[in-house]
Amino acid sequence: MRVGIATVQVPFVRGGAELLAESLQTALQNAGHEAEIISMPFKWYPPARVREHMLAARLMQVEESVGQRIDRLIGLKFPAYLMPHRSKRLWLLHQYRSAYDFWDAPFSDLRHAPDGPHVRSAIHTADNALLGECESLFTISRVVSDRLRRFNGLESEPLYHPPPGADLLQPGEYGEYILFPSRVNESKRQLLAIEALALTTQPVRLCFIGAGDAAEYERNLRARCRALGLDNRVEWRGAVSEADKLALYAGCLAVMFPPMDEDYGYVTLEAMLCAKAVLTTKDAGGPLDFIEDGHNGLICPPEPEFLAASLDRMWADRAKTAAWGRAGRQHYADLRLGWSHVLDRLLD
Repeated sequence: MRVGIATVQVPFVRGGAELLAESLQTALQNAGHEAEIISMPFKWYPPARVREHMLAARLMQVEESVGQRIDRLIGLKFPAYLMPHRSKRLWLLHQYRSAYDFWDAPFSDLRHAPDGPHVRSAIHTADNALLGECESLFTISRVVSDRLRRFNGLESEPLYHPPPGADLLQPGEYGEYILFPSRVNESKRQLLAIEALALTTQPVRLCFIGAGDAAEYERNLRARCRALGLDNRVEWRGAVSEADKLALYAGCLAVMFPPMDEDYGYVTLEAMLCAKAVLTTKDAGGPLDFIEDGHNGLICPPEPEFLAASLDRMWADRAKTAAWGRAGRQHYADLRLGWSHVLDRLLD
């Protein structure tokens, strides 16, 4: 089968969405199919650009290429999933969140724009009208399915998959730092982690890895660290190589990941594969599908004092933290995550 994977790419930005598209392409090819990522550039500012990109997606012809039929189109991200195709399946990473669950978020860029409400309405109208073109609706997690049901009244099936490079992630020693691996972005809440670290009574150390989405947010984070006197307890590694990432996962005491309503979160699964306990929050979204409080990590309210208490607890009782990490690795094994079921559902 010839399969197209419809997604978007913000130039010079790389994250979980790009890794998922590449992993899906590899899985399809390993299963004997021809697979190609059909990626369109995306710019969401000013808001008027969003409607232009929606129109561009609808005008794209992806039924065939150089005279050969494309048998199936799998839509991943907005607005690429609006591309028309006679045999289209949706495997939704997430919708345009600024028009949905992030509309009221303090960092929402759409709500405060003069034409923001009109763009939001156009997005809702397009999703409600055109997602029905898909033969089947799938999502990457329960969280994304819940949003699709809540906002659009559409039922979908979550399809869970392993993180990229799952076979390379291995346990190691339980070291002298807690790892925070994620893109540096307001929705990932690195600032919340810094505010929590300032309230700890134990000499907890945090190591942040991941590229930044906005230079101003990064500058504010570093300035806040200096203001709180935390420079000697925080390490900013930025974007690291794959080898360094594997080593940092293997050598950390635990992993901290408190995002706001995450879609899925490779971080959680990567930590479990490395036998590391995960500290997350009650509103984290995707991580809550895998983490059980007091069994393979800790879940607390998204407030600095509660996160600080959890950090202290992990740091002070290393034996317990290590035991939670080992339980997480066993839980991952019990989940039996793999690509065969995903491909069966997307191609059936």
